Amino acid sequence: MALSFFSKNKKAVLTRCRDDYATKMRLRYAPYYHTMDAQKGTIVSLDGKDVIMLSSNDYLGLSYHPKVVEASRAAVTRWGTSTNGARISNGSRAYHIELEEKLAEFLGREACHVHAAGYLSCMSSVAAFAQKGDVIFADKNLHSCLWDGIRLSVATVERFSHNNPEDLRQVIAATATDAPKLLVIEGVYSMEGHIARLPELTEIAEENGCFTVLDDAHGFGVLGRQGRGTVDHFAMNDKVDVLCGSMSKSLASVGGFVSGSKDVIEYLRTNSKQTTFSAAISPGQAAAAQAALEVMRTEPQHLEKLWANTRKYKAILKGLGLDTWESETPAIPIVLGSKERVYPFWRALLEKGVFTVMSIAPAVPAGKDLIRTAVSAMHTDEQLEKVAEALAYAVKKL
Repeated sequence: MALSFFSKNKKAVLTRCRDDYATKMRLRYAPYYHTMDAQKGTIVSLDGKDVIMLSSNDYLGLSYHPKVVEASRAAVTRWGTSTNGARISNGSRAYHIELEEKLAEFLGREACHVHAAGYLSCMSSVAAFAQKGDVIFADKNLHSCLWDGIRLSVATVERFSHNNPEDLRQVIAATATDAPKLLVIEGVYSMEGHIARLPELTEIAEENGCFTVLDDAHGFGVLGRQGRGTVDHFAMNDKVDVLCGSMSKSLASVGGFVSGSKDVIEYLRTNSKQTTFSAAISPGQAAAAQAALEVMRTEPQHLEKLWANTRKYKAILKGLGLDTWESETPAIPIVLGSKERVYPFWRALLEKGVFTVMSIAPAVPAGKDLIRTAVSAMHTDEQLEKVAEALAYAVKKL
């Protein structure tokens, strides 16, 4: 067998992988894929050093709630670790139905379906319902999962300016078609922290016969009564046809859900490849989500603490003159405008024991390169004081 250094590599894809500039830069500067050695609440151990987690989506801080932890443990003891199959075949269990019924009731919907990932739920919420020949009106700042669903649908897509009802109206008017139409938006835009202008957007959608899909991954648990989300926040449940989201955030688990009328959910179960060909959510995940949902119903102090911490954190950022992109929620970006400013700011925060996440173009619009941060109900006043000190240090480094 010839030695590899005497052989010319003719596989173009392998060459592409080896020479990829973005991968080389990621490995050189190491801003992503950090592995935590341990975690306890909002403190994680990174390279032997305890740091404050300021970019988790555990908004209500329920991942360590005793009721949630115990429910997950008990479910694994009873059901094992996996269903080893898809729901359509051998993977459906009683605990799936129970969780779906409780989620549907909480959201004021007729039916619900849970997936093993929020990405799958949100992708299928578009791909299952849009078809070739349909027209999708999409907010320019949608999450990647929704864009993937749009691409898979093979429908025509028309973008409108972020959270801009007037631009949506103009785009619909310019399209002028009798084809079936969909409006795809988010309840809370996680990168920006913006709340959807739902009353105006759904009014336009209703006028034009649009089937409305709303991803509320970052609104669920944060807005509305007991955390029912953006749709409940505006009392507009009858104006949104499909409401999808993630269980890896406020529900302290992993997985996702799609909710709607019975007809809509049964159609999804028949026609969504992401639904029919993916494995069912595990017992521990389902039990954790159901227990977290019950805590949301019965322990309002977590939501209250989340918003109290959000107000404190925003005051810190405002005092330092930092741009938060007018965030309205606990998902709060620090916009610095270029990767040359973002990277040293991120490094400075880490030096002072605060872990955040960088987001640079093209993941965000050009000129909006940012540090992505998120507040949790578990953050203590002492931790927020340390965060304030770290931010002040990072500002001086700019």
